[in-house]
Amino acid sequence: MSTMNYQKYRSYLPVQLPDRTWPDKQITQAPIWCSVDLRDGNQALEIPMTLEQKLDFFAYLVKIGFKEIEIGFPAASDTEFKLARHLIDNDLIPDDVTIQVLTQARPEIIERTFESVRGAKKAIIHLYNSTSTLQRDVVFRMNQVEITELAVAGAKLVKDFAAKDASGTDFTFEYSPESFSGTEPDFAVRICDAVLDVWQPTLAKKAIINLPNTVEMTMPNIHADVIEYYCRNTRWRQESIISLHPHNDRGTAVASTELGLLAGADRVEGTLFGNGERTGNVDILTCALNLFSQGVDPKLDFSNINETIDVYERNTGMDVHPRHPYAGALVYTAFSGSHQDAINKGVKALEESTNVTWQVPYLPIDPADVGRSYDPIIRINSQSGKGGMAYILERHFGYKLPKEMQKEYSLIVTDISDHEARELEFAELLDIFKANYENLTSPLKLENFVESFVSDSEVAIDANITYEGETKRLQATGNGVLDAFNRALSENFGLYPNISGYSQHALEKESTSRAVSYISLTLGDQTCFGAGNSSNITKASLRALVSAWNHLLTKGTTS
Repeated sequence: MSTMNYQKYRSYLPVQLPDRTWPDKQITQAPIWCSVDLRDGNQALEIPMTLEQKLDFFAYLVKIGFKEIEIGFPAASDTEFKLARHLIDNDLIPDDVTIQVLTQARPEIIERTFESVRGAKKAIIHLYNSTSTLQRDVVFRMNQVEITELAVAGAKLVKDFAAKDASGTDFTFEYSPESFSGTEPDFAVRICDAVLDVWQPTLAKKAIINLPNTVEMTMPNIHADVIEYYCRNTRWRQESIISLHPHNDRGTAVASTELGLLAGADRVEGTLFGNGERTGNVDILTCALNLFSQGVDPKLDFSNINETIDVYERNTGMDVHPRHPYAGALVYTAFSGSHQDAINKGVKALEESTNVTWQVPYLPIDPADVGRSYDPIIRINSQSGKGGMAYILERHFGYKLPKEMQKEYSLIVTDISDHEARELEFAELLDIFKANYENLTSPLKLENFVESFVSDSEVAIDANITYEGETKRLQATGNGVLDAFNRALSENFGLYPNISGYSQHALEKESTSRAVSYISLTLGDQTCFGAGNSSNITKASLRALVSAWNHLLTKGTTS
């Protein structure tokens, strides 16, 4: 039994919405995205961004496709006021981008807010006040009527200041019942409708109703029910854009966002990588690439995700977690042997197929689509399997190990990684392969040979070998040069293994003029492997045979 005092908490009751429709819907287009990195994200930093950093971040948000960007709370911060003025006075806001500024429902704050955006081509004035039961009772000591009067008064001030503005700015009004997640759904509808009654939005000039999951307190399905409830009960649904502003207190902000969109929302406010108060805001990058992975145009360009990480980290001082969806350093990486094998086979199948749809096990999207290379997909440690090691040798170095050889080689690699307790670099994998299998010359070395044809079906070999420092001349015939040399070695050493496997290919990663051969020798219940590398196919084959014999001679035999 748990010793944690779980009884001090209570579960949130589901909304009574038996005919909910969102579970049967599908997201088929991207929402309107609004970045709040420069406001919500910035206020959550240990060291807030400087003006220069904000300008750099703003330029990048524009570059990747954001059309709405909340640049701050100008009445609360001189830096944020200066940012708004700098962007406007220096004509840094593209015509198709709308800046958004936040304001409380207080006259002096609203006035300062309008001063900050005077002369902007387009601006969203984002009005908010807290509406939750807890905030009303504990913080403001106000009832529903008083809270509604506060919101309505603020809405009237916003409308009046906009009407008096002579700079030609195209204003859009936005209202947030802040702490919507803790507000009674019916009261949320009433207070938002009261604000919209003041603003009188139209189909041609809609207002934004932002429904913040300010503190994530319920499961995503309950959040979706509340969003659908609001959409179905407001009198102004057609004249308003329904916006989501999820936080991640329960770790399900992305799920809440996706279900909220199914429930009828049109817009999402969030941040790159989910930076924000407490556990953060919803991660727009993850939401957008989730859509991308389902064949939906995300309307944001994350094709160079390393640049996204660089801009974010240098301006916020935050780090992107190595397991962060889509962006983390390890998210396209497999250490597990079974995963590596499946990825290896999936990539090969895709390369051999005419299918244009991405289908590779364990990789929901093609790493190349976000600017990542294939290099780190499979990485080798003691948990890795033969498939992953074979994949690296083939893709990076051109070696195509036979299946029966892969198993023994992988055991050697795993033992080294386990013993040294570290990941192995790709070059080390090649070095291990060469040291254990390729062109081995101890204790046996082929010095030179002459091949001659005895008949159409018989070949003779005359070879000089060195074994433990002593040179010998060997002669034999066989149905090919490999068979002949194997017979010569068998007669010399008194061991009679069979050549149980042979393959060869051009080493394309280095040069088409080089060949690699693989041989397996079987004697009793023992199998030994060898590989040979040469610009001459016959030499490569004989070197592979010698390498296999060196294993046979050094490991001992079982007849």
